[in-house]
Amino acid sequence: MKTYSIALIPGDGIGLDVTDAAWTVLQKAADKRGFGLDGTTFPWSCKFYHETGAMMPADGIETLRKFDSIYLGAVGWPAEVPDSVSLHGLLLPIRKAFVQYANIRPHRMLKGVEGPLKKTEFDILCIRENTEGEYSGAGGRVHVGTADEVAVETSVFTRKGVERILRFGFEQARARRKKLASITKSNAQKYSMVFWDEVTRELSKEYPDVEVSHYHIDAMTARMVMAPETLDVVVASNLFGDILTDLGAAIQGGLGFAASANINPDRTAPSMFEPVHGSAPDIAHLKIANPIAAVWSGAMMLEHLGEAEAAGDVMAAIEAATGQGIGTVPGKDRTDAITNAILAAL
Repeated sequence: MKTYSIALIPGDGIGLDVTDAAWTVLQKAADKRGFGLDGTTFPWSCKFYHETGAMMPADGIETLRKFDSIYLGAVGWPAEVPDSVSLHGLLLPIRKAFVQYANIRPHRMLKGVEGPLKKTEFDILCIRENTEGEYSGAGGRVHVGTADEVAVETSVFTRKGVERILRFGFEQARARRKKLASITKSNAQKYSMVFWDEVTRELSKEYPDVEVSHYHIDAMTARMVMAPETLDVVVASNLFGDILTDLGAAIQGGLGFAASANINPDRTAPSMFEPVHGSAPDIAHLKIANPIAAVWSGAMMLEHLGEAEAAGDVMAAIEAATGQGIGTVPGKDRTDAITNAILAAL
């Protein structure tokens, strides 16, 4: 029997609950299709930081490298550890070390879910550059605490980085509805964003079958609300993609449905899968977190591992549950009730 090794990092807050839920579902899907999932859990979190002074051990990256995939619950407990510490201490180092340059986030309405829009027939795949751009970490502060204090945060856009994420987007669009929207703010950012536009136009010549549209980030936020059905694949920089995908989660019914994958398309290192709702400290340990985003992220992991049938089983089970009204209203159903409904459908 083929068995995949999975590194589980439940993290903080509701990350622990939704990881347990997702792992139970994924195990059942694997059993059904005749393969195995061997999970190893790592306690790396803000609690771990308090105990050790680091979000993960010094050899954490090398420890993770041997796994087929990484599954992350949620990271962050801002009342105890600044988000800048937890993010740069765990999530971003993993993304960068394993060259997970493509962050993929699907946005569509699940059966039975009611979003804030009148329009429900949309299926958007947002692709966010995941390793450089505005989150490159280049910059610094001088004269700290004085009237002359200066803070500089430098965005880094390389031809390699921009070209590979756009090419990935073109390939996804070619496999879907052959429409790609490239997002910049090139009217105001005349170097990095003009550069992004230029590379988009260059690559479009290699994909004549893909219809390419260019939008400024502010115009795209309006389009995602007013006409989401006109969009297929959306490609954006690290910051712009981060913002747009939270909006995407909102129009699909909320962060409880926001799944994501941090992909190394070249498969030279493990990819990482996670719901993007965060650790939600206000409801941690109440057992009321919606696990659907976590389970959906798990389905994306199965598909990436080559187990497309199992991934389809999980997605069908999710929609069987939501079609019965389970997990569709925030706070109505407990975590275990939603999980059990998905398991029953599976």
